[in-house]
Amino acid sequence: MATGNNLTWHPGAVARGDRPSRGATVWLTGLSGSGKSTVAVACETRLVAFERSAYILDGDNIRQGLNGDLGFSAADRAENVRRVGHLARLMADAGIVVFVPLISPYRADRDAVRVIHGAADLPFFEVFVDTPIDVCEQRDPKGLYAKARAGEITGFTGIDDPYEAPVQPELVLRPSDGTAEAMASAVLALLA
Repeated sequence: MATGNNLTWHPGAVARGDRPSRGATVWLTGLSGSGKSTVAVACETRLVAFERSAYILDGDNIRQGLNGDLGFSAADRAENVRRVGHLARLMADAGIVVFVPLISPYRADRDAVRVIHGAADLPFFEVFVDTPIDVCEQRDPKGLYAKARAGEITGFTGIDDPYEAPVQPELVLRPSDGTAEAMASAVLALLA
């Protein structure tokens, strides 16, 4: 990755306070099948219904384009989170509430995204979708746990690759918290 000292941030003419709404990033982390994307969809739908700009940067969607060149090694996962984190920061700066349902298994990578948001004085909320692995495996919406258990996929988070739970997330969601709509209400309360 090429970076250099000859780069200067070029500010736009529109100040953050002049935008119609204040942006933020809501980072939903948890195992595959935990419900991250389902909750993000419920949140985005509700905000847009109230005419507030919102967008989902879903992990699978991002890997089909911007991060299509990345695999699932620890280094590639870190780069995936770094790129998505910077994109989310730019979108939040534009006044969009960005929901990022991304496994993002390593704590240090998520913490780095928090730091870049803090440096830009942008709200960042980490939401841990704490669904037990046995529940995720029962759901297995993409059939990935079955493939990992059969040895067809290696380095799968929660099976043969670690997941580092957040230490101090702004919110923890568990299956006992109810429906995706109920969880979305808890998430959206962070933005109030």
